[in-house]
Order: sequence, then structure tokens, then C-alpha cells
Amino acid sequence: MTFAVIKTGGKQYKVAANDVLKIEKLDAEAGTIVTFDQVLMIDGEVGAPLIEGALVAAELLETRKQKTVIIFKKNRRHNYRRRNGHRQLLSTVRITEILTGGAKPTIKAVGIAKPTETVTEKAPAAKKAAAPKAAAAEATEAKAPAKKAAPKKAAAETTEAAAEKPAKKAPAKKAAPKADKE
Repeated sequence: MTFAVIKTGGKQYKVAANDVLKIEKLDAEAGTIVTFDQVLMIDGEVGAPLIEGALVAAELLETRKQKTVIIFKKNRRHNYRRRNGHRQLLSTVRITEILTGGAKPTIKAVGIAKPTETVTEKAPAAKKAAAPKAAAAEATEAKAPAKKAAPKKAAAETTEAAAEKPAKKAPAKKAAPKADKE
């Protein structure tokens, strides 16, 4: 099994064919073929610092943010606390082939990229089909508040009636003064 060590985004990765990696963000669209020309090693052959004519081709699958990394700073007994978060952009790539001797990526690798582009084009169509369903759901939600309006009126009437009851209550009677006994 052939492997290579490549350098990208300030980091080094040991890769083989069909490996899936998450690397620093690349400026390319999903489904395109990207090449890494900074190859440090192939199957034990070490470059000085790079191997001449070596190339690693990969297909860019997606670019998204990673999970939030929390940065928390604190100084004891000084009431100093700072909380911050960061989400790094990462690109997911699948290594298609490792090339030596100045070879270019094959058409086979480029052919892999085309079906992924059509998949991304079909995804918005699914969203359009979901839009009428959302409109139907909104129509049913509009009917539901009309049904709930009647109980609210009944609740308002009961609160008014409750407010009137204390007003109708007669004031407490005072006891008659006691007559002196002689």
C-alpha cells in the first residue's frame, strides 16, 4: 500500500488512496479536484525537503465549520473571567491518487467529481418540493388559532365575573356596643 506525507495548512498528513481527511479550509467548490504539490515523503523515500515531481490528487467533498472550541480565561481572586468561542473552517477531502514523476491527475479522478456536482444541483429541487408542504402546514396553523380563540373569550368572561363577585360582597357588620349593667 503506497502512502505519502503531504503538507497543507501548516500541518503534515500521512495519506493513502481513498483516505478521507479534514484539513484547513481550501478555496475551491465541493466536487472539484485539488492537488497537493508539497509532498515530503512517498513510501519511505524522503525528499529534501520536497520530492521533485510528486503530486497528490484529492476530491473536495465539503467545507464546513468544526465544533465550537471554548476559550476560557480566569485569574483567581481578581474577578476576571472571559469566555470566548471559535469555530474553525475545515475542508473534507478524499485522496484519489498519489502521483510521481510529474504525472497529472487522471480523467478517472475528474470523472468522480462530476457526479457529486449533479448531486448538489438536485438538492435545491428537494427544497422546492418541501416549500408547498410548508405552505400547507402554515394554512393548518392559521386554522388552529381560530379554534383557540373561543376558549380565550370564555376565560375572559370568567375573570370579569370573578372581579365582580368581591364588589357585590356586603361589608362586614360591626358588633353592637355592650350596654353597661347596673
